[in-house]
Amino acid sequence: MNIQIKNGRLIDPRNSIDAQLDVFITDKCIAAIGSAPEGFKPDEVIDAAGLIVCPGLIDLAARLREPGFEYMATLESEMNAAVAGGITSLACPPDTDPPLDEPGLVEMLKHRAKNLHQARLYPVAALTTGLMGKELTEMAELVDAGCVAFSQADAPLTDTRVMMRAMQYAATFGFSVWLRPQDSFLSKDGVAHDGEVATRCGLPAIPVCAETIALSTMLTLAKETGVKLHICRISSAAGVEMIRAARQQGLSVSCDVTANHVHLSEMDIGFFDPNCRLTPPLRSLRDRASLRAGLLDGTIDAICSNHAPVDEDAKQLPFAEAESGATGLELLLPLVLKWAEQDKVALADALSRVTLQPAQILGLDAGHLSIGAAADVCVFDADAYWKVEAAALKSQGKNTPFTGMEVQGLVRYTLVDGKIVYQA
Repeated sequence: MNIQIKNGRLIDPRNSIDAQLDVFITDKCIAAIGSAPEGFKPDEVIDAAGLIVCPGLIDLAARLREPGFEYMATLESEMNAAVAGGITSLACPPDTDPPLDEPGLVEMLKHRAKNLHQARLYPVAALTTGLMGKELTEMAELVDAGCVAFSQADAPLTDTRVMMRAMQYAATFGFSVWLRPQDSFLSKDGVAHDGEVATRCGLPAIPVCAETIALSTMLTLAKETGVKLHICRISSAAGVEMIRAARQQGLSVSCDVTANHVHLSEMDIGFFDPNCRLTPPLRSLRDRASLRAGLLDGTIDAICSNHAPVDEDAKQLPFAEAESGATGLELLLPLVLKWAEQDKVALADALSRVTLQPAQILGLDAGHLSIGAAADVCVFDADAYWKVEAAALKSQGKNTPFTGMEVQGLVRYTLVDGKIVYQA
């Protein structure tokens, strides 16, 4: 099918394009930019006047809740939410039930996602069997099944010997290891940042050192083994500074931050708002400022949604008892645009944090609209406002700290492999 996207403002960070140019799509690929290729006859024309055309968004952390937690969300509902948010590729953590530690489970998940004909799914496999932190999974077989990296998700890995062996094995074969730094003993039973709000509200706290102690171990072992390490969902000023220092010393480490942590702090918990019960916890205003500074100077590579739909009954409980998590797929683009506006970041630079740079972390040739590249495209109205409310969200999870807010940035079209999979 031949598609022409005309009159739009094309932004492609990889190719340094920010101009009004038409995009021509043939046989699932970008055929030309600017002028139509010889003999091109469009089967469909998308008039993108007043709209922005960019590579499809890539999300590094989206829990789809299958298999095992279908009462929270289904693959179909969350894939619908993804394309409605302009996301064309997403990575899902391994903490399903059962965990993604067997090739058969990975193949089943990818097969189901492919049959939905929506966003591309890239499973992140369990680093250890059952996420128990004891025995390594069959990494080579899991990669053959379609996994892009290995992680413990939020499950603790307290045995540093196991962590080192995992990194050594992964480094030998060029596999990536994704870890979220949090010491399981210091964070045990904690639900909020160890600061003013937790003290005032009497909430069990998680100190910043829970992150930095774990991060120090991970960075030390990464230096020792030479593994490709990705730090997931950094949350503190001290953590950002440690990664900055590690990079200055030549360590190959990447990291991401959640869109929630770019905009929110412990102060947003207010009077025990369970929608702000998140993992990692929302930290201080100083930490939030440091996260933003880390994005500006390139210490933090990408912004993710950390999408984690939660059952309504499990969320509407007292803060300390509420389940952690929030929906985020449909809010990723508006929150990135909001950050760009607040910090006066060029739109191309902001979009690179959710397109090109996540693709590089995943090791994919994606996140750009070069000629010959897969036609994964997002067309959105950067000036359109919409109200965040349950009826507006396609995700089965309706809980978010941004409920009731008006946000700017509305997706009009999402294309995957040159096919329109969402249209508003």
